[in-house]
Amino acid sequence: MKPFTDEDVEIYIQSKVERRHYLVSKAVEEVQKIIQQLTAEISYKAVRFQAISNSGIHNENIKDQPALLAKWSAMLRRKRPFHPSIQVLAPSQFLITVPLRGLTGYRECQVRHWRYYTVNGAKLLSSVRDPEELHQWLEVEQFSKSLQQWHEEDVNIEGDLVPAKVLVVFRELVEKSIVSCNLSSKVTVLESFSSVVRVAVETSESQVEVELVPAVEIPTCWPEKARWPRCLKRWPSREKVQCIKSLGFDLLARSNYHWQLCFSRAEHILMEGLDEDGGCRMKCFRVMRQMKEDVWCAGNKPVITAYHLQTVLFWTCEKYPRTKDWRCFPEAFLRLVQKLHKCVSQHFLKHYFLKNTNLLKYANTSDLDLVASKLAVFLENPVFCLD
Repeated sequence: MKPFTDEDVEIYIQSKVERRHYLVSKAVEEVQKIIQQLTAEISYKAVRFQAISNSGIHNENIKDQPALLAKWSAMLRRKRPFHPSIQVLAPSQFLITVPLRGLTGYRECQVRHWRYYTVNGAKLLSSVRDPEELHQWLEVEQFSKSLQQWHEEDVNIEGDLVPAKVLVVFRELVEKSIVSCNLSSKVTVLESFSSVVRVAVETSESQVEVELVPAVEIPTCWPEKARWPRCLKRWPSREKVQCIKSLGFDLLARSNYHWQLCFSRAEHILMEGLDEDGGCRMKCFRVMRQMKEDVWCAGNKPVITAYHLQTVLFWTCEKYPRTKDWRCFPEAFLRLVQKLHKCVSQHFLKHYFLKNTNLLKYANTSDLDLVASKLAVFLENPVFCLD
């Protein structure tokens, strides 16, 4: 295996990685400003939705919990910029969560029962399938306090909050608010085969595709099905684990019947202070992400996103927890790429918090095989593309 030099790495970071950081940061800033204006208008029209500026510690659902607010503020006020509502999956592909209002005091549902309805409310003879591990049903009665609007038929069937119905209401609000905010030249609602809401946002440099996702933020508990951390693991530290689990999770409306679990705050804290021991984990991640976008899996809708790479990083950090494992960049970087190659080749990448969830289960296998072949070529001759 031919090694690359420190000079190669620094040239690549300066010419590619730092340029990417500048462009993406600029795009995030522009998109955030536009979507903030749009969601503020939506919030004005419909009490159940909040503007994206109300995500995280600014969520109106926790404004009466000063202790929780103080704890969150201390933990999330770090060096890395954190937009609690924005996930950058690729430079031109964002996911933005839109916080919902009026659902507080969440508790896990202890009783299992069958559902016999379609998302339109029609009766079924056989029950709807159970959710996969990354998803769950959500009943309005799971909240100790809820706005009356969450009990209405436009979003509720037999006591369940139905994501597909929430998305229908939300899409209509998005379309109306684009017009009332005079954003038609900047934001276009995209056609979709599913109920998800995607828009194209024009920035000064390019067009960004944004999935807008209504989200129930649950800051008060950790989901029972996320049995983490696993036993006898040295990474992350016990203190960081306690911190992470105290941040709770979110439930996203991205499918018809079931709400998707999301751990964006936990993942942010895992990335925060990653190299306090002087290691090169974040450097490895940034270079791997750049190589993925330049060579291994380019394009506007890549089969492998930054989220997949972040998950690979977490698993590798857990397997190699010692400081000395992250002292030498070439060794650490190639180890990370080898892990990525293994996951892509096997079409299998475990979710970091939900071990029975395969993040590549529904990915296009031909696209994965193409990425795997490019990774294999790189591992045989690891050189950086500076073109």
